[in-house]
Amino acid sequence: MDVNITFLGGSGTVTGSKYLVRHNGKCLLVDCGLFQGYKQLRLRNWQPLPVTPGQIDAVLLTHAHLDHSGYLPLLARDGYTHAIHTTPATRDLCAILLPDSGHLQEEDAAFLNRHQLSSHSPALPLYTRLDALHCMRQFKVHSMKAAFEPLPGWRATFSPAGHILGAASVLLEVGGRRILFSGDLGRPDDLLMNPPDAPPVADTVLIESTYGDRQHPADNLLKELGPALQRLAGRGGVAVVPVFAVGRAQMVLHAIGLLKAQGAVPKSLKVFLDSPMAVSTTGLYQHHLGEHRLNAREVNAMEHGATMVQTPEQSKGLARLHGPMVILAASGMATGGRVLHHLALHSSDHRNMIILTGHQAPGTRGARLADGEKTLRIHGQDVSVSAEVVKLSSASAHADGNQLIAWLRSMGHAPDKVYVVHGEMGAADHLRQRIEHELRWHASVPEHGGTLAA
Repeated sequence: MDVNITFLGGSGTVTGSKYLVRHNGKCLLVDCGLFQGYKQLRLRNWQPLPVTPGQIDAVLLTHAHLDHSGYLPLLARDGYTHAIHTTPATRDLCAILLPDSGHLQEEDAAFLNRHQLSSHSPALPLYTRLDALHCMRQFKVHSMKAAFEPLPGWRATFSPAGHILGAASVLLEVGGRRILFSGDLGRPDDLLMNPPDAPPVADTVLIESTYGDRQHPADNLLKELGPALQRLAGRGGVAVVPVFAVGRAQMVLHAIGLLKAQGAVPKSLKVFLDSPMAVSTTGLYQHHLGEHRLNAREVNAMEHGATMVQTPEQSKGLARLHGPMVILAASGMATGGRVLHHLALHSSDHRNMIILTGHQAPGTRGARLADGEKTLRIHGQDVSVSAEVVKLSSASAHADGNQLIAWLRSMGHAPDKVYVVHGEMGAADHLRQRIEHELRWHASVPEHGGTLAA
């Protein structure tokens, strides 16, 4: 029987990554992510998969971000009983991210029920914190570059992809085919993470395309962030920085530390990291030295460069403080979490600043802020936006179009086919055209739910 791939997510969108590989009556799922952004995408999280979880024989996980891992608790609760194969750092991050995701979903459901805002009675969480804790028992870790068998006769190898701690590309060898899943690829010039490894030779490549239609600016993060924080300090404002708890929070903390050391921003500028998840994640950088660019001393400086805010009471206490100060809080696209309270409090004051630190998926509050909208809907209320909105174009943890092409070119041998995934339609199709015109390789953008030969 031939090997085929069904695209259950990450097709025509940057979220929900799920690729089902079938061969000889066996099913293996690469990534198991949540859909985020537009409501019609989020509704897919509630729809049953075309195979029951009990029919899936193995899961490979490229990295911990929820658009790649966030569906795992549901998969396990609904009958998936086998191993979830990943790298040690990804396991450690998922132990932080997945229970938090379940907790947030329980909180959201409780809020909707309390205020009778749901068309369902009662509103239910997609899964709970307990579901997430249970699925962690199924994680099985493998070192980078060490081949293993997720199923008899199926061989898999993780290789470093940059991007965030533990992130990997996966080479899957089955049925005489070598299939390479890029995962999310980091930048060769990332401030925190090591560059991705060159890809191994493969017959079929699934390449991410988050930034497939653009190039990162020549300016680095320090040159963008420094002047913004200088302006903020000068007018005594409060900067609210929606951050992803994994990677982006640490990158911004490190950048602020470097700017203070250079004298580019005042050393007295107060910085708060208001995200228990980001606080826990920051501690993991000491445990995984060698996967990133920082040495132990630099990680220690990053950890001590901000006041770590843990409890809800401490978070609420920030409202009583005056600027200038910087508050980093999750979520990175302002879709939920503590950042919403800070945005509700500070968005209407022109002295303040909202700093967007990365890709804002269409349909999110972050995307609306990036587009210049002057009101935000937060907790059922309209909040006016008079604060200065700063979009950092150099903080992305994803490779841009040129870097993606360079990574593919370094493969050294043309694959039979390339499937362009994990990008909005415009970005994915732009990268597809570049692959066909510049590399002369056959490339296509798969349809959601479609099945193609591997």
